[in-house]
Amino acid sequence: MLDQIPTAFLFFALALIVPLIPQGRARAALLVALPLLAGWQVWTLPEGNLLQVGFFGFELELMRVDRLARAFALVFTLAALMGNLYAWHVRDTVQQVAALLYAGSAIGAVFAGDLITLFIYWEGTALASVFLIWARRTVGAYHTGMRYLVIQVGSGVLLLAGVALMYRQTGDIAFERMTLGSLATWLIFLSFGIKAAFPLLHNWLQDSYPAATVTGTVILSAFTTKLAIYALARGFAGTEILIYIGVIMTIFPVFFAEIENDMRRVLAYSLNNQLGFMVTGIGFGTEMALNGTVAHAFVHIIYKSLLFMSVGAVLFRTGTSKASELGGLYRTMPLTAIFCLVGAASISAFPLFSGFVAKSMVLGQAAESGRWVVWGGLVFASAAVLSHSGIKIPFFMFFGHDSGKRPKEAPRHMLWAMGIAAAFSVGIGVSPAPLYAILPYAVDYVPYSLGHVVGQLQLLLFALLAFAWLYRSGIHPPEVRAINLDTDWTYRWLLPRLIRAVAGVVAAAWGAQAAFWQRRLKRFIDGLYYSHGPEGRLATTWPTGAMVIWIAVLLAATLIVNFLC
Repeated sequence: MLDQIPTAFLFFALALIVPLIPQGRARAALLVALPLLAGWQVWTLPEGNLLQVGFFGFELELMRVDRLARAFALVFTLAALMGNLYAWHVRDTVQQVAALLYAGSAIGAVFAGDLITLFIYWEGTALASVFLIWARRTVGAYHTGMRYLVIQVGSGVLLLAGVALMYRQTGDIAFERMTLGSLATWLIFLSFGIKAAFPLLHNWLQDSYPAATVTGTVILSAFTTKLAIYALARGFAGTEILIYIGVIMTIFPVFFAEIENDMRRVLAYSLNNQLGFMVTGIGFGTEMALNGTVAHAFVHIIYKSLLFMSVGAVLFRTGTSKASELGGLYRTMPLTAIFCLVGAASISAFPLFSGFVAKSMVLGQAAESGRWVVWGGLVFASAAVLSHSGIKIPFFMFFGHDSGKRPKEAPRHMLWAMGIAAAFSVGIGVSPAPLYAILPYAVDYVPYSLGHVVGQLQLLLFALLAFAWLYRSGIHPPEVRAINLDTDWTYRWLLPRLIRAVAGVVAAAWGAQAAFWQRRLKRFIDGLYYSHGPEGRLATTWPTGAMVIWIAVLLAATLIVNFLC
């Protein structure tokens, strides 16, 4: 019976019930228990199209279960579990309901077998997630949320336009693999690219995630971008352009992350970097590359949540996530520091940690295909990850200079959530077989070969030495309070001022031409008044002889016209 209920509906049902339950442990326990139930359901679902419904003449597939969908749905339920446990202390109904609707919409989209169902859930993630930003209840969060909402809803509008064109051209709305051969598929591709934070479409991520609440950022980090990765893997696997988009994505955030002072923004740039590896794998489109993409997405959700949770715990206790204001916190937050180091080792792909057994599949595919420029870009980005996420995050928060702050250790429920993420990160790294078993294709890959282990350790050692040398020599960018400009400067600062300048010129030109025509019209009216006014020439008494002459002229004109016609 349970397999006939869409997993998303379990989250939606609790979202309706939660406001009726008094705030306290009972409500928090339900929020933690539901992802466990949902995860068990996803694990036991049989494969196939389990639920179809009619909708205005369309046959919608609400529950298409296959290995690709199951892998993403499982990790989404795990992310919901960790996020809700981490937010156990929250007594804000808005955040709790938004988190449920957000997770439910993401899981519903994963199981969508048609593009209309995908669109409905796609917009559901946008509308639900923005409340995790607005829940901070500051003026800045409000404006950030509005920018985020415009971009996310805009992605949905592009998706809907693409679906409409595709249905008109083919009469089909199935969510299957597509090619970039029409305007419809390009619109759908661009829609997915916005949520995946493609280069120049990425700024919503760095703008919005650090602006959310402490717990909201953790939840945001898990769903939107990885839903886009799933959609690209489902719809555009093997699309060549994704290889190059992915490589660019891995490289350009590195430089921004190195100079960024806000630790949550550093992680947002790092998230962008990690998405690039997944997009590259989708571009290759082989079984090994797609397995690597899914495995990387799975472990990334876990260790990135762990890093966001550790930074969030520091923000919760100290009131800041600025590197320039932190340091020496290991003295009073040792467990949080340990969990942060586990996340750092995982994202850096140290052997025996989860990133090592997942990310290397995509790198291996690049090497096997002979694309050495692509491989070199990925290797450079892998080394850079260690610098800006593997070292910078834990070093400047917990070690480095002593900020003098002595906050309490993170609350117990936050430690439990971080502990779960750390356990998965280590467990998958030590024994990757259970992860490999749920990937879309059979895995014929051995991560712990001598060459792979030695090569990765050499890369990591080089990155460690490079960071140490740059830091000791003073070349490494110092952690200072500053606002770093990204490409969003063009539409957040430059474009509004250009619009105001152009509007001023247009207004001046419009005013000048309006004044010109007003003067011409006034002269025309004055002329009419001079001729036809009460004292005008035509209003005066004319002599009889003059009138006779005008009558003769008019009569002659009439006769001529009559003769000619």
